[in-house]
Amino acid sequence: MKIKTKALSYDEVMALPRPEHKPPQKPNPLLRLGFRLASAPDLKATRFSFTTEDMEKVGEGPYLILMNHSSFIDLEMVTHIFRNKPYCIVCTSDGFVGKEGLMRGIGCIPTNKFATDMTLMTDMYEAIHRLGCSVLLYPEASYTFDGSPTPLPRGLGMMLKRLDAPVVGILTQGAFSRDPLYNLLQKRDVTVTAHVKGLLSREELKKKSNAQLDALLDEMFSFDNFRWQQENRVRIPEPFRADGLERILYKCPHCGAEARTEGKGTQLRCHACGKVWELDEYGFLQAQEGETEFAHIPDWYAWERQQVKQELEAGTYFLDIPVEIGMLVDFKAVYRIGEGRLRHDLSGFTLDGAEGKLHFVRPANQCYSLYADYYWYELGDIICIGDQNTQYYCFPKQATPVAKARLATEELYKLRRASRKKRKAE
Repeated sequence: MKIKTKALSYDEVMALPRPEHKPPQKPNPLLRLGFRLASAPDLKATRFSFTTEDMEKVGEGPYLILMNHSSFIDLEMVTHIFRNKPYCIVCTSDGFVGKEGLMRGIGCIPTNKFATDMTLMTDMYEAIHRLGCSVLLYPEASYTFDGSPTPLPRGLGMMLKRLDAPVVGILTQGAFSRDPLYNLLQKRDVTVTAHVKGLLSREELKKKSNAQLDALLDEMFSFDNFRWQQENRVRIPEPFRADGLERILYKCPHCGAEARTEGKGTQLRCHACGKVWELDEYGFLQAQEGETEFAHIPDWYAWERQQVKQELEAGTYFLDIPVEIGMLVDFKAVYRIGEGRLRHDLSGFTLDGAEGKLHFVRPANQCYSLYADYYWYELGDIICIGDQNTQYYCFPKQATPVAKARLATEELYKLRRASRKKRKAE
């Protein structure tokens, strides 16, 4: 999948008119049918099926539909599950670039990831209560990196109460194993299924506290796709299954070097110390020689998270890299404005560029997670920061594990939050 880009100066981008907010629209039946037909080959190839549970308690809808996010096939599954019910989709704004009319026609509602969007709640409420459409939301807001959950924002319980709609949950199995984000868009032959569950009726929403609702969602979004593959003996024989694995496993547990690992074929190799691990057909890692530090990929990723946390606590974490900068201010293109510098430290993110004209700061306490992506629209790995009005897509010009930036963002937010709680308690 590609995205339209255009080279402009920073001044030219800032002079562009900003699009006016448009309310959500009911999906066009013909476009819905077209999307469903276009999705059919993938669903057939993955032998897709789904099961349901407790749907009687949520009635006929419209619903708020919450779904975990692994790959593009997630959207295709929903076209089949809710083929007879209209629904809108909360979608990242860059998905609208060059195709705004089509995206609105199928019911998409744009928003900027991990940025405060004061209009999104209103748009979702309008879709449910004025248009009579369900709303599909990926509360993780980003694809899972290692097949385990990404952090959910606190306050989702409050959002559920304000939307005042029955809640349906969808949990998928096989979608990650078929097309993990790190694997360079190479699809594997894996059966994909989904479990659709009526989570909350409107009456239950009223009875539960915000904290209870947050806890319920945390329980729902608790999964481990590699563990699922291993326990169900899902065989992935493709010879490219380790391609790009360094995007997750960027730090060598043997020698401690960062950004020196490389996943290629069925192996992960550290070019600093020479150690090699084999990724077998069932998702286990095995060192060719010596100790296998982590046979389970999410355990390695969790260790990297702990390493980042220790750097933050010691005050030694620091990212300062040259980047190419893209800006999103409308739905016509991502505007490439040239080079700049991205810094991330204990205070948050700072982006400078355009010969000193661009200076954007995103404080740590405003970032519970980070829009980081691999091979974004086939352009390259990115770190994206921004606000409700502008998104800045930063393409590192040197080897940089964007996963580490995401881990650091999440752990720094937790530390800030814990510190605030401690101060309040004193």
